[in-house]
Amino acid sequence: MLVQLNRSTGAGRDFSATAIDLPLNPASLPAGAGPRPVVAILGPAGRVAGLAQHLPAGWSVRSAGDLDDVEPDELVLFAGAAVRDIALARRLLPGRTQVIALVDDAAPAEVVAGVLTAGADACVRGGQPAILASHLVACRRRQLAGRWAQLNHQDRR
Repeated sequence: MLVQLNRSTGAGRDFSATAIDLPLNPASLPAGAGPRPVVAILGPAGRVAGLAQHLPAGWSVRSAGDLDDVEPDELVLFAGAAVRDIALARRLLPGRTQVIALVDDAAPAEVVAGVLTAGADACVRGGQPAILASHLVACRRRQLAGRWAQLNHQDRR
């Protein structure tokens, strides 16, 4: 809603934070552009039942046996995450891999702070599929934005 209200309709392209035609906006990309996002779930898959229905078209969800089963560009979702799981994932996975921690609704603030400090890119309480999906989409956008920023950084050398 805010995107539509703040969108500039002028002749120039608006690349502000509220623009909807940014190159990173999945809704504006052609259907066949690039690899399709995959969410690799580590932990009980029952905790994220219904997630696939809330993800954008073309996304897929799969269960991963362990960290060795995770591909480099996948989003890693720890269902029932512990601090040690996140810390291990950060040590073993490439830096560009987005790690998302799903914790219980009643998880104390220390658990949330612990998984974020250990290296999780996002921490979600509960498991409401729509809220979790929105965090995954945001993580994917950050992942793509990091690639664009890296390209710009390389061009400046």
